[in-house]
Amino acid sequence: MIDCIFTIDYEVYGNGTGELRELVYEPAQRLSDLFARHNARFVNFVEAAEFEMIEAHGTDRDIDLVTAQIREFHRNGFEIALHLHPQWFNARYEGRWLLDYSEYNLCRLPRPRIAEMVRRSLDYLRRVVGDPSFTPLSFRAGNWLFQPTRTAAEVLAEFGIRIDSSVFKGGVQRRHKLDYRPARRNGYYWRFDSDVNIVTPAGRWIEVPIHVEMVPFWRMLTGKRLSFGGNIGMTGLSGGNKVQRALDFARPRYPLKLDFCRMTLKELTCVTGRVIKKDRQKPGEYKPIVLIGHTKDLTDLPTVDSYLSFLAANGVRVSTFHDVYPRLSNPSVLAEPPKALA
Repeated sequence: MIDCIFTIDYEVYGNGTGELRELVYEPAQRLSDLFARHNARFVNFVEAAEFEMIEAHGTDRDIDLVTAQIREFHRNGFEIALHLHPQWFNARYEGRWLLDYSEYNLCRLPRPRIAEMVRRSLDYLRRVVGDPSFTPLSFRAGNWLFQPTRTAAEVLAEFGIRIDSSVFKGGVQRRHKLDYRPARRNGYYWRFDSDVNIVTPAGRWIEVPIHVEMVPFWRMLTGKRLSFGGNIGMTGLSGGNKVQRALDFARPRYPLKLDFCRMTLKELTCVTGRVIKKDRQKPGEYKPIVLIGHTKDLTDLPTVDSYLSFLAANGVRVSTFHDVYPRLSNPSVLAEPPKALA
């Protein structure tokens, strides 16, 4: 059984540049309208720290549009999840955003600082959705950095968050000491506690990784991907960091994320077709497949439309983490089909 879970990182560019209307509000509105036509919903990973600081400093007049949209999404059954780039919390605005990169990786901060950031983010989301009891079910770390896992996972779990979707199997970022290669031996999802790479059957966290295929590096260099900037993350790096980044890619195969904004329709359907084939061979194995996208990358809505039609034609459900959580948390419980949406 397959569930496709579309997730979108709802944010401006990583250095704070860009306008909310163009990079967040308008693409998310177009995507939600499309999903509503397909009677489907996606998971909206809201970058809470970024929006809190933009609002506090009054740097973008469309912040009210964004917060109203988040509230509307919540009312209409789009899952609101927590996405966090901690460098925003100490940000200053001096004609441009100056972010605090000493706090870039949430997992490397002291426990009290992690708890403060998570509490602030949840307070912000609760205010925005208008529900003081709201707690997101799922989390995605900024730049996928969920290592070292233990302290951050403990703090987030204490606040009630249960699912992580930061891992992309085979991923390496030497500069930030991220290494998700050991996760390649794991299944489509798993429980964990102190290390997101290691399966812990009684763990209180569930990892549902972003789906990847290990491919030759040249497969990353499609025209569509290069249209988003073909620097493979090199911009702004010093010489030593550029060497480290180059080494991340210098291997026979690299993880290609299932990205519904950056992949062509042929790529999306080929990758998913291989999962469908595996499902026919092992129909009893549950396969939650997480797709990733970014509002700032959402420029090709017809491809997403055609891909949703492909999924429907092949009997593949489109779900959220809330929809599939009963199945993830208790494998003996079959996930119910998503309720019909108005």
